[in-house]
Amino acid sequence: MTTPAISRTLLVGALSATLAVGVAGASATAEAPASAPVDGSSGIGDPYWPLDGNGGIDVSSYRIDNDYALGSKRLSGSTTVRLTATEDLASFSLDFLLKVAKVTVDGQKATFSKTGGGHELRITPAEPLAAGTKHSVEVTYDDHPAKYSYAGESNWLANRSEVVAMNEPHMAPWWFPSNDHPLDKAIVDVKVTVPKGREVISNGELKGRTTGKRGTTWHWRADEPMVPYLAFFAAGDFTIAKGKERGLPWLVAVSQQLSDADQASSMRLMKKTPTVINALEKDLGDYPFSVVGGLTTGLDPGFALENQTRPTYPSVGGSYTSLVVHELAHQWFGDDIAVHHWSDIWLNEGFASFMEWRWSETHGGRSADATLRSYYGNVAASADLWKVVVSDPGAAKVFDSAVYGRGSMTLQALRNRVGDDVFWKILRTWIAEQKGGNGSTDEFESMASRVSGQDLSGFFQVWLRTPSKPANTVENGLG
Repeated sequence: MTTPAISRTLLVGALSATLAVGVAGASATAEAPASAPVDGSSGIGDPYWPLDGNGGIDVSSYRIDNDYALGSKRLSGSTTVRLTATEDLASFSLDFLLKVAKVTVDGQKATFSKTGGGHELRITPAEPLAAGTKHSVEVTYDDHPAKYSYAGESNWLANRSEVVAMNEPHMAPWWFPSNDHPLDKAIVDVKVTVPKGREVISNGELKGRTTGKRGTTWHWRADEPMVPYLAFFAAGDFTIAKGKERGLPWLVAVSQQLSDADQASSMRLMKKTPTVINALEKDLGDYPFSVVGGLTTGLDPGFALENQTRPTYPSVGGSYTSLVVHELAHQWFGDDIAVHHWSDIWLNEGFASFMEWRWSETHGGRSADATLRSYYGNVAASADLWKVVVSDPGAAKVFDSAVYGRGSMTLQALRNRVGDDVFWKILRTWIAEQKGGNGSTDEFESMASRVSGQDLSGFFQVWLRTPSKPANTVENGLG
């Protein structure tokens, strides 16, 4: 995620032994009583947002089928959630803000209620769910998403001509029920029906477009699992361009709500997407997904976002290539490798910002080392940049400029410390070992020390965990 101003399962193996109890010389064995089904927790365990995600379930896919009325900003439809129970469940939750009309579990009517200030949809199936069993949950709803807020966020971005569902760290609960945390990736299949003549853009590949009495239904599907906040859709009037670069299909779209000049410059920027991917692959290896693209909205989000396979952007003109670099670098760092908890956010934003520095040094600009030393030399020790603990900034500072700036400084300082060849081996090892999963700061530090053959604990301590300016030493990648 970035603003235009800032280049921005579980096998919990409780092998519980049944103890043989000898009573007065008898050889009988007492069996432990079966545990009663539990209510899955309302939260997956992230301290920044305790209600994010849910306990007791692992989602494999979402099949979303929505209608959106642009004029009234009303969203209605249903989502089918396929999940596995990870413990014996009397009930479980999904994260969802809208008014719910009906819930079924495996085709049988389930009771439901709203808890957690309206963020938690608590579902009680007709029969408890046994650990390890798979289930299909269908939720039907009809509401105005703009009415709702959560964690201080009012995320529905729409006018009467266009809508785009884009935000971080939360977006899904405004338009589909989900297990809304990076630890639970799933396949996302999206159908959205809009008035005839309007377009819908979403993640992945366009699978079909059907016009009927209700309007036109656009069907998009991404082949690879994704974190819920990375799923998006936009509806309105868009100009679409597509092609194929070195075997990789790309599709970009630009809002027709923009002026003619802004449409033209935005399309030029969006069409840089394949070129940027080619450059990133030289450093990071193969692009991790089967399609790529981008969308420029006519609305004013105030930031760009790394929606999986198709980032979304505000209108910033045709020359802001670094913004495209940032969001496409996130396809590796943030999308393919998601954070383990939100405290690990520098693994997304610091890495994407560093790849902007790398783009500059390989495209006629100053070197990443020069950028590091400019930051270091020009930011006073008393500045707020040095007061943020980058490895754990807290919910209020999760997107603080220090997470981006000091995060990218950490990587270039690491590059100076271990040498260029070892540094790129570290990044490629991280990508290979965490592919398709989640990564934590501790895991990255351990891997970097292993690959480099150096004890880097002191290095990471001063850059990521100490709220003060690192000393200007060779050990800190400076000096």
